[in-house]
Amino acid sequence: MNQQALSSFIWSVADLLRGDYKQSEYGRVILPFTVLRRLDCVLEATKPAVLLENEARTRAGLNPEPFLLRMAGQSFYNTSPLDLGKLLGDQDNIRPNLHAYIQGFSPAARDIFERFDFSTQIERLAKANLLYLVTEKFANIDLHPDKVDNASMGGVFEELIRKFAEISNETAGEHFTPREVIRLMVNLLFIEDDAVLTAGKAVVRDIYDPTAGTGGMLSVAGEYLLEHNPSARLNMHGQELNDESYAICKADMLIKGQDIAHIVAGNTLSDDGHPQRKFDYMLSNPPFGVEWKKVEKQVRQEHEQKGFDGRFGPGLPRVSDGSMLFLLHLISKMRPAVDGGCRFGIVLNGSPLFTGGAGSGESEIRRYVLENDLLEAIVGLPTDMFYNTGISTYVWVLSNRKPAHRKGQVQLIDASGFWQKMRKSLGSKRKEMSESHIALVTRLFGDHTEADMVTVLDAKGQVLVEPRLVTRDDTPPTPPEGGRLKRVPIARIFRNQDFGYTTITVERPLRDEAGNVVLGQKGKQKGKPQPDSALRDTENVPLGEDIAAYFQREVLPHAPDAWIDEEKSKVGYEIPFNRHFYVFEPPRSLHAIDEELKAVSANIMKMLEGLAE
Repeated sequence: MNQQALSSFIWSVADLLRGDYKQSEYGRVILPFTVLRRLDCVLEATKPAVLLENEARTRAGLNPEPFLLRMAGQSFYNTSPLDLGKLLGDQDNIRPNLHAYIQGFSPAARDIFERFDFSTQIERLAKANLLYLVTEKFANIDLHPDKVDNASMGGVFEELIRKFAEISNETAGEHFTPREVIRLMVNLLFIEDDAVLTAGKAVVRDIYDPTAGTGGMLSVAGEYLLEHNPSARLNMHGQELNDESYAICKADMLIKGQDIAHIVAGNTLSDDGHPQRKFDYMLSNPPFGVEWKKVEKQVRQEHEQKGFDGRFGPGLPRVSDGSMLFLLHLISKMRPAVDGGCRFGIVLNGSPLFTGGAGSGESEIRRYVLENDLLEAIVGLPTDMFYNTGISTYVWVLSNRKPAHRKGQVQLIDASGFWQKMRKSLGSKRKEMSESHIALVTRLFGDHTEADMVTVLDAKGQVLVEPRLVTRDDTPPTPPEGGRLKRVPIARIFRNQDFGYTTITVERPLRDEAGNVVLGQKGKQKGKPQPDSALRDTENVPLGEDIAAYFQREVLPHAPDAWIDEEKSKVGYEIPFNRHFYVFEPPRSLHAIDEELKAVSANIMKMLEGLAE
């Protein structure tokens, strides 16, 4: 049975649920039952030996768990003599027997069903007289690893999750990242890692997602690596706050043969589930614009008491948006460069690019990232790409193992125009990136190049040749006589310091009613002009530019009596992404507009004359 047929068969269970369950509730039954049947089949061969081992070790007064795990050959086991097939033999007691069967699983596997709140669904199905029918449906499908390997089973599970996400946009928005966004991020993550991608090399790498959701990012990364190098192994780690998302993720990892102890429940910001670990790769799509008031006490405590020995040393963003806390958390999880280093990708909204002036928490975080040369690239995505928001989003790529040609530089890629319309909108998601769009962005990043989208226009400004991408190494097309090339920047490269500035405070003297400058009378201020707070102003001077020369050129011609309060100067950083891709289009001449209006007016008069006849 192929993956599509298997998914369709499992989906047919929905026909039994229709009427007693809403469409958006089907997943509460189908997902845990799919997991249960898979585990049932995986343990089938070793079940008799596990039962004998459990009895012998228990009789000897020993903790049976390590022996049972070894006997089962998996990271989980079940000590109940029941399985789904045997449950069907006692129709009258199927409800208590199914509860008992679930309780027979090892704690890590049982936790999945508890997070699904499966016991509630068992009771609900029993009350609707559907429990036996649904159990029978799943007992008759063969999900044994010999028939359905881990990759195919993971694919089935992903497809089911996607179907339920499409039905319930609320669910999708909470824990579902569009697959094309994940594929793009995974491409950017692995593009230069020849050691991992070379087929035949039996390398082992660790990947981590602190906002794992249903595990989609980890799964796509694993599939990508296996596709390029089947000998490689990617150990997946994650943490997730939402119980149902956590259960889905943990079950998916279990089905794929991953160590489910690496998937942790809880709030990543207040309770780090992997406190001592460092990782080779990381991916994250944290919630956009969500306040962190609930964990403010713990976060501030770590910031103040641990400083740079903790996760939040560089600074704290405003409480209304915690996305930059996840950025700092990931930075703290990077494997040191001396041990091979790390690269990670994180999806953020526009706010972290520029929110907060010099000295603010956000600016200090950007300053730490740029001054430590961690930022490799930022990719601007199209709007309407996510299920729960239509806002602009950006993928940040950070690394502490930059190759020589990237050191001291940041690449900005504007992919906001790389999209195609979806056949059917899903919530706020109306656009998607095609494989060719993903490949184009990946190539721009991999080549570390600047590029423009070039359009050939004739003398009248009409498009002659459709836009095409031209990098700095390409020869641009030649315009016809009187025509021109319209260039729209797509990729640009900047030095880290290009995003920095010094905010200087410009003071002007306080004057009395007679217009005389008021001088200080005491202490250090004695004999010095006193500042007038009403005339106080600030200027942002680009880093690398001489402040005195800037002041002489830009300020003194307009305010000859002004001075700089040196003690108030602060260094700040911002990344005005859109400003670097703005192209000024000069307005048409008044003569051209006038001629067009005359032509339109003449056309209207002609039409009116025709009506009069």
